[in-house]
Amino acid sequence: MKNRTRNFLRIFGIFFVAVSIPGLLILNGVQSARYRELQKSIIELEKKQEFLIEENKKMITDIGVLSGSDRIESIAENELGMRKAESDEIVRVNLGAGK
Repeated sequence: MKNRTRNFLRIFGIFFVAVSIPGLLILNGVQSARYRELQKSIIELEKKQEFLIEENKKMITDIGVLSGSDRIESIAENELGMRKAESDEIVRVNLGAGK
């Protein structure tokens, strides 16, 4: 009886190993495909990130140029017809406690 059990366990072990190897190889192939797909996604996201960083730098530069005091003064005078106020035209308002 012990011999039959040993033989059965040995045959079962060999069968299990023989079936496990192709299964593990298939699993390895699936994981490799997933890894390649994720690697491709990472590369695409890094390229997009670089593009967005460059766009952000350009926009920051544009903000600096557009908000320059010389440009704003020129637009106020030439396009809006504004001028600098004379000292006698300036009215000061105190916002202190009402008495």
